[in-house]
Amino acid sequence: MTLFTKEGCEKCDFVKKSVNLQKLGVEVEVLGPDNPDSLAHLAWHGLVRTAETQLPILVLDDSSSLTGAIRIKNYLAKIGAKPSGRKTPSHPPAANP
Repeated sequence: MTLFTKEGCEKCDFVKKSVNLQKLGVEVEVLGPDNPDSLAHLAWHGLVRTAETQLPILVLDDSSSLTGAIRIKNYLAKIGAKPSGRKTPSHPPAANP
């Protein structure tokens, strides 16, 4: 997943501070004149017009995208809270005499 942001964007900062992006494997790309590769990546996804009015943008692994800081934060929090598949006992096992 890729999170497109820009410097000075309060909504972008909110998402970055609300969720552990590194733990979720989310790449952060900062849009700006110093980073033409990020703009090219954004264009490859067909999201340049969207970025003109709505940031941050989260591009999912299936190339679909989400906009809106709250929606993105909630989505990432939800996938971050999924259990790992291991069950932990609610109490310690009984001792064998």
